[in-house]
Amino acid sequence: MANTADSVWNSCLNFIKDNIKPQAFKTWFEPIIPISLKGEALTIQVPSKFFYEWLEEHYIKLLRTTLTKELGIDAKLIYDVKMENSYSNTHSQTVKFPSSNRNPINTQGVTIPIEVDKRQLKNPFIIPGIQKVKIESQLNPNYNFDNFVEGDSNRLARSAGIAVSNKPGGTSFNPLLIYGGVGLGKTHLAHAIGVEIKDKYPEKTVLYISSEKFTQQFIEAVKNNDRNDFIHFYQMIDVLLIDDIQFLSGKSGTQDVFFHIFNHLHQNGKQVVLTSDKAPVDMQDIEQRLLSRFKWGLSAELQSPDFETRVSILEKKIFRDGVEMPKEIIEYIAKNIKSNVRELEGVLVSLIAQASFNKKEFTLALTRQIVDKFVKNSKKEVSIEIIQKVVSKYFDIDVPTLQSTTRKRHVVQARQLAMYFSKRLTKASLASIGSQIGKRDHATVLHACKTVDNLTETDKQFRKFVEELNDKLTSQ
Repeated sequence: MANTADSVWNSCLNFIKDNIKPQAFKTWFEPIIPISLKGEALTIQVPSKFFYEWLEEHYIKLLRTTLTKELGIDAKLIYDVKMENSYSNTHSQTVKFPSSNRNPINTQGVTIPIEVDKRQLKNPFIIPGIQKVKIESQLNPNYNFDNFVEGDSNRLARSAGIAVSNKPGGTSFNPLLIYGGVGLGKTHLAHAIGVEIKDKYPEKTVLYISSEKFTQQFIEAVKNNDRNDFIHFYQMIDVLLIDDIQFLSGKSGTQDVFFHIFNHLHQNGKQVVLTSDKAPVDMQDIEQRLLSRFKWGLSAELQSPDFETRVSILEKKIFRDGVEMPKEIIEYIAKNIKSNVRELEGVLVSLIAQASFNKKEFTLALTRQIVDKFVKNSKKEVSIEIIQKVVSKYFDIDVPTLQSTTRKRHVVQARQLAMYFSKRLTKASLASIGSQIGKRDHATVLHACKTVDNLTETDKQFRKFVEELNDKLTSQ
């Protein structure tokens, strides 16, 4: 029987599966789709340029071995890469196997210009009257990759962070944007990237800063007529890590200056890492030209950790603190605290404190008591499904009608209110909200939220709808 792309690739997968760890196979090989087989050339589709680079970096020998085994010594592998940049060349990028066409990254021989020009150039981190030669990185060495527990919820972001650390400015994920809800590890990961780069490339100038501090520095620079010095200083950084980039929202002056800094760094092969509580598509009041640049690299989401990851996080922290704790207690905490890592560690700290201060043993009863207080004090997130049911019942319609395409006024208002409260009361992205409420896109959800805000201000009856629904949903 003649070979097909599917049959050859399935045979390759069987061989690969026996030679790597199950989790690595699931992450890096299951998403691949065989496209075509022409002679000895097999074309496979990979989800992103990041995927292609990772395969070439870590699995080139394994791929060469299995392809040669299946197709002979003239075997070739062609990658059909789905480009993440929607406004780039419409043709898929293809790279022939076995040779890798990527140029090796030249280590930048950096000399910090501030050492030479320290009198002319003002460093916003220097207190007036005190001159420093070196720029403080502002990194916390306790936030590193060793104590960042990997799981399905963060594997892509962590892998991308490690890749960036190995070749800052030399991968296709520049900028690297890490986004996700509160307490999921965005700041930890940003610091870990910076710490790793400083270890591997001590000569590089690495700087971590929050977007709020960046904004404050810019305002100060404008007041002192030092805007150009401010820009020049940031253009000399090799690796710039900015936390909570969404706080640039509505600050047009700061966005403009960051645009110029970003362009210069990117064009000169310097690495930019950003964190945000939302994906670029969900950011409001950020200039389009900046949003388009955020999409140039890789946007990696951090999600809530699954049960196994939560257990691993707790076990790692317990081991680090030199504490012994029964497995049943660890699993009880992991089962009941699901929202984020910060709360998980908070419960553990409370439990250790209570046990040591009161000279008690770790018991399930004590654990239950602390967890119950934590859960009670944590604001419960209502689901999009519940919001749709409550809104539908309030307007005396059913959920399928709410999700339908009908343009009847009361149904449209109900649909818009469901989208509005989903955005307000859940951590779901606009795209996810739209998908669950009648398969709409994120722009429809954004429009619905703006419409509700406008009608709440101008329509007394509509304001009553909002207030009553808010009471019903927040008392769930």
